[in-house]
Amino acid sequence: MTDESAGYVPTSVSAQAQQWLQIPKQTPTYPPTDDTAAWLSMIEQTDKAVVQQFLSVELPVTTDDVTVDGVPVFVVRGPAVAENDRRIYLDFHGGGLITGGGQVARTMTGMAALSGGLTTWGVDYRMPPLNPYPAGLDDAMTVYRHALEDHDPADVFVGGGSAGGNIAAALMLRAHDEGLPMPAALVLNTPEIDLTESGDSFYTNAQFDNILGSLREVNVLYAAGHALDEPYLSPLFGDVSTFPPTFLKTGTRDLFLSNTVRLHRKLRNAGVEAVLHVGEAMPHGGFAGAPEDQELDAELQLFLEQHSRR
Repeated sequence: MTDESAGYVPTSVSAQAQQWLQIPKQTPTYPPTDDTAAWLSMIEQTDKAVVQQFLSVELPVTTDDVTVDGVPVFVVRGPAVAENDRRIYLDFHGGGLITGGGQVARTMTGMAALSGGLTTWGVDYRMPPLNPYPAGLDDAMTVYRHALEDHDPADVFVGGGSAGGNIAAALMLRAHDEGLPMPAALVLNTPEIDLTESGDSFYTNAQFDNILGSLREVNVLYAAGHALDEPYLSPLFGDVSTFPPTFLKTGTRDLFLSNTVRLHRKLRNAGVEAVLHVGEAMPHGGFAGAPEDQELDAELQLFLEQHSRR
């Protein structure tokens, strides 16, 4: 592989997608695991940069900041949601299991609400270095239990992108283990479900995904001494036979392509309904609103409607 091939931008995607593929890849240097101050500083700088570069657009949504049994949650409703629509979508934000909280999560919840077309609860779950595993998953369980107290499981949907996909999938495993009903459906957008990074695309797409690189150091920080292949840490290695119908999305340049396609096959082999969408030349997380993303949003909304009881 040459540097020239790694920088190749195909003409098979929209002009907006081509512009996104021209963003230079950033390879961060992570602090030592025990340097908490350095991690906190890096996280703060990363979140500020994300807000300035990607999240400065005002979204046409209404947002209420609430606390659910001690966990901060952003309740977001888009303009197309009817007042009598009881369905809710529990969304877990991305950010490599260390970034994306606070204001970033608030905005990302708004984006998720517009993509899915449902009232969306964005869970601002705890993260390292101050709160490593299982704090984030504990928060997810707390909010999920609360949602089931007020809603029929048939009206509850769960999803997440990237690191949020890890939390959402792990939530399915733990909810089953603790005797809770499954939600109506699960949405996993390019999920970080293998912290061991064992899949083929971690190597084949390492130079072609211009958004994401290896998160090995972060994964060790998050795991806090636990084995990375434990199912609650890497849901790909868990028993997925009780998962609800699942929507999976990835791209041909996505570093997590292997995560997504391996889980899709595992779900299908376990007899679970699962649909997989793979975007042409799409890197991790999509194209930031390009026509290709809008097409997949339409597919997501169709999937959610198909698994709604109304």
